Amino acid sequence: MDFRNEKLVEFNKYLKNKKIAIIGLGVSNLPLLKYMYEKAARVTVFDEKEKEDIPRKLLERLDKYKANAFFGKNCFEDLKGFDIIFRSPSCLPTRKELEEEKNRGAIITSEIEMLMKICPCKIVGVTGSDGKTTTTSLIYSILKKAGYNTYLGGNIGIPLFTKLDEMKPEDILVLELSSFQLMGMEISPHISVITNITPNHLNIHKDYQEYIEAKKTIFKYQNENDYLVLNYDNEITRKCGNEAKSKVTYFSSKEKLDNGFIVDNGIIKECEDGIRKHILDTKEVLLRGNHNYENIATVLAATKTLVDQDIAVEAIKEFKAVEHRLEFVREIDNVKWYNDSVSSSPTRTIAGLNSFDEDIVLIAGGYDKNLDYMPIAKPILKKVKTLILLGATSGKIFNAVKEEEEKEGKNIDIYMCDNLEESIKLAKKYAKPNEVVLFSPASASFDMFKNFAERGNIFKNLVNNL
Repeated sequence: MDFRNEKLVEFNKYLKNKKIAIIGLGVSNLPLLKYMYEKAARVTVFDEKEKEDIPRKLLERLDKYKANAFFGKNCFEDLKGFDIIFRSPSCLPTRKELEEEKNRGAIITSEIEMLMKICPCKIVGVTGSDGKTTTTSLIYSILKKAGYNTYLGGNIGIPLFTKLDEMKPEDILVLELSSFQLMGMEISPHISVITNITPNHLNIHKDYQEYIEAKKTIFKYQNENDYLVLNYDNEITRKCGNEAKSKVTYFSSKEKLDNGFIVDNGIIKECEDGIRKHILDTKEVLLRGNHNYENIATVLAATKTLVDQDIAVEAIKEFKAVEHRLEFVREIDNVKWYNDSVSSSPTRTIAGLNSFDEDIVLIAGGYDKNLDYMPIAKPILKKVKTLILLGATSGKIFNAVKEEEEKEGKNIDIYMCDNLEESIKLAKKYAKPNEVVLFSPASASFDMFKNFAERGNIFKNLVNNL
């Protein structure tokens, strides 16, 4: 007998003639707009961009789906009287207008939260300040190799709400979840992962504590039949285990745990009651760097109840680095060039630096998210021979390194650039054979680029044209 998703059937019936607000004309909300139109909902779109800044194709979509629209910085003045409001990740639920509508009785949700509530199958959710895309992609690859019909979404993949009618109870949904997506959610995945928590997005969140609490939502609504995988080496995530109602598994690259998964001298091991079983030698995998070995330990923990471990190991050995994450670009005159554009915080760049034994020419700097750059200074002095800086955070990084130089009585060559092209020319000039050129900005991309992917692609194109 064919499966019928009763939750979806009821939701579709509910939508008819309901007043639906969709905030933002982003990637995930466009399919949602079409879906709501097909279910005879009355849709209004709100976007803080001015109408003249909205691409004509998007405006044509609004006409096609008979949606009302309000644009500009004052558009939320008209956010009143709705049954459901689908917020975009960048529109936090703490926004005054959303709180007022919630108090009036509106349901405040998002495409991803509604997907999770209606989805008929198990959900594996991954969050963290660093490593979540590689971890999510690895989990997806393992489940696919094990024969599951698997859907990949959230912060990566494709918007999945319109795929709900295809999903069956035996399928698995794998989601990468950002703090913005998790904030305000009232549901948690069956298997949840937090890779780590370090300061990030403090230019948007009210403070660090708000960011931490948003991350914790991934396990807040779990029960004793659910699973939570946590980083033992990160103080915040380690303490999350005390708050969890679910079954907790830790991973570590610093401690020899009695129970959990560890990285021990290049060997990934599973620990049960103090007995440690060798699972995988990191020399057998294509990924590079201790942070990636931690990611592997994480996915082994996350997939333990779903997949035979031998199949998981096979998938891990075949897995290549995700684009823009320590991605090898090319070798020129015995110098290897790597694109790590995704590194938008100091902790990510530190992990990248620690992945190499060679001397490094580091290109860093970008948009300022109000982060502290002092922690990156010591790793730079230890690993970097030549530092090339650009963007809004270049001064912060420069000052942090200079302060550390005074403490340690050591100096490295530092150059300031106006743009990425100039920085690449300098890197080529100063990099010597057997060194590595690492593009790892430790900063967001928005001062010069649309996003980290555009930044990484431009870097690769420039390097390939050298």
